[in-house]
Amino acid sequence: MADLLFLAHGAAADHGGGAPLWLTPGFWVGLSMLTLILIMIWLRVPALIGASLDRKIAGIKTMLDEAAELRQEAEKLKAEYEKKVKSADKHAAELKAAAEDEAKAIVKKAKEDATALIARREKMAEEKIAAAERAAVEDLRAKAADAAAAAARGLIAEKHDAAADKELVDKAISSI
Repeated sequence: MADLLFLAHGAAADHGGGAPLWLTPGFWVGLSMLTLILIMIWLRVPALIGASLDRKIAGIKTMLDEAAELRQEAEKLKAEYEKKVKSADKHAAELKAAAEDEAKAIVKKAKEDATALIARREKMAEEKIAAAERAAVEDLRAKAADAAAAAARGLIAEKHDAAADKELVDKAISSI
């Protein structure tokens, strides 16, 4: 078992079969990584990446500031519209109250007009009834007078003869 571990360790440590260290693949990978890092530093890639990130951060800050301004404007508009809604509600309540008052006044006037109309109609009816009563009384008097005159004629015609007429005429002449 120890032989196996030795062989595995030896195989792992010696890939090149006894070649010098600078000819091993690990050396070349490390060297190429170091070269790449040095080239990136020499070309200032980290600074470029940092500047790019700074620009993005500045853009994000600008967008956040704009969003904050937009939010403030939206809050102002919201407050303004809430004030307008309250004002509109108040105005609607005032209009409703005015309409109710006007409706009450119209109903009151209509009641007064109806009461006055009923009173006028009652007065007219009473006047018609009184006129009808007067006409009936006058008609009754006229009929009674006609009946009395007819009865008086009849009585006079029965009780008066030519001698009674002569006596009446003589009395009337002597009184003059």
